Amino acid sequence: MSDAIVVGSGPNGLACAVELARNGVAVTVLEAEETIGGGTRTSELTVPGLLHDDCSATHPMAAGSPFLNSLDLAKHGLEWLLPEVDLAHPLDDGSAGVMVRSIEQTATGLGEDGAAWRRVFGASSAHFEDLLEDMLVPIIHLPRHPLRLARFGIPAAAPASLLARSWKTPQARALFGGVAAHAFSPLSRLMSSSVGCALIDACHAFGWPVAKGGSRSISDALASVLREHGGTIETGRSVTSFDEVGEADVVVFDLAPAAVAEIAGDRLPARVARSYHRYRHGPGAFKLDLAVEGGVPWTNESCRRAGTVHVAGTFEEIAIAERQINRGSMPERPFLLVGQQYLADPSRSKGDLHPLWIYAHVPSGYAGDATESVLGQIERFAPGFRERIAETSVRSPADLEAYNSNYVGGDIITGANSPVQILIRPRLALDPYSTGIDGVYICSAATPPGAGAHGMNGYNAARSALKNLS
Repeated sequence: MSDAIVVGSGPNGLACAVELARNGVAVTVLEAEETIGGGTRTSELTVPGLLHDDCSATHPMAAGSPFLNSLDLAKHGLEWLLPEVDLAHPLDDGSAGVMVRSIEQTATGLGEDGAAWRRVFGASSAHFEDLLEDMLVPIIHLPRHPLRLARFGIPAAAPASLLARSWKTPQARALFGGVAAHAFSPLSRLMSSSVGCALIDACHAFGWPVAKGGSRSISDALASVLREHGGTIETGRSVTSFDEVGEADVVVFDLAPAAVAEIAGDRLPARVARSYHRYRHGPGAFKLDLAVEGGVPWTNESCRRAGTVHVAGTFEEIAIAERQINRGSMPERPFLLVGQQYLADPSRSKGDLHPLWIYAHVPSGYAGDATESVLGQIERFAPGFRERIAETSVRSPADLEAYNSNYVGGDIITGANSPVQILIRPRLALDPYSTGIDGVYICSAATPPGAGAHGMNGYNAARSALKNLS
């Protein structure tokens, strides 16, 4: 029997370990922290009993993941829950752009822009499961659905500022712009529509669900499958030297490229080491977790029922904020993602006290305190909000990097979404998971297909390792 060591227990590390184990490899996962999960951890950050997701919170791509869906994770405790409204984006006049799983209902709510919304997203969302077969693998492959991929790729390749011209109303433009901003990219950049198009299609295909009991339920379910196939997990095991893992037949790192280069040292081919050290990280995140009495008093009713609320104002305001953070400047009004996961999963709350999950987009390594800017943005659309805050937990970009070393400078998606790195990551290679050392691979969010709790990076890396073992 071959043996493998996987370094890191984020969703990609665990997915890689599961795929190796269910193909007969003896797998050990080494996790530096005392708790598994990487970006899919859940903690009581404010008040005992209130469950806050530490990082990843809403999971449309995980719900549609071909690999996760092959594991029957429901048997291992994973249950997806959907809010009544998937996403709302409030504006100053009290209106909001609103997205729900039904594209027809979404289009109706967008009024005169509904037909254009259907035109851009209708066909791709209707066949999104087929599209995922081509989107969740390395860019260099023989497409299974070339025509559908091309139809998706044309709008996805456009700058978000160009694609936004498809809509006339501020509600539709802001709704699209907020989803596009998940890429942490300037909205004028080529391919800055790609993440937004994928997430909108995923919403209309699967919804934007949360995991019952918190995102830790994803990692707990994967760990359960791994143990079912004989794998083991050791926590509190930080790996700093290749000598600690080098005897295994297969070694896979769920780490950022520079960390892999540091551990591998001179064993790494020079060209690979240069690529890993040149790999670019993107802007950072500033995280607030709040315990809020009675929830957020949004002016717009749809926001009160939405699992996710994008707080930024108009498309033009989003574009300004994202341009500033990419230039290293802190916006006066940052783009916020606000998670109200308790609306779908009441088990996260304690009576009328609810956990609120907030990320602000900030420059890489931002050392200031964005708390007042964040609270001011929410108060703008929810007067009286501050009065409802019972407890606050703050994580700066440095705190996020300390929480997960892959989040360099607070970069929670482990890599800048530049046009080059969207297509080619972490380096130009036929097998992007190979490190150039026999039997050694990388499977973090720095590899295709990028960030998310879908586990496909880990699955793809495991398939590469299994092919080379055979």
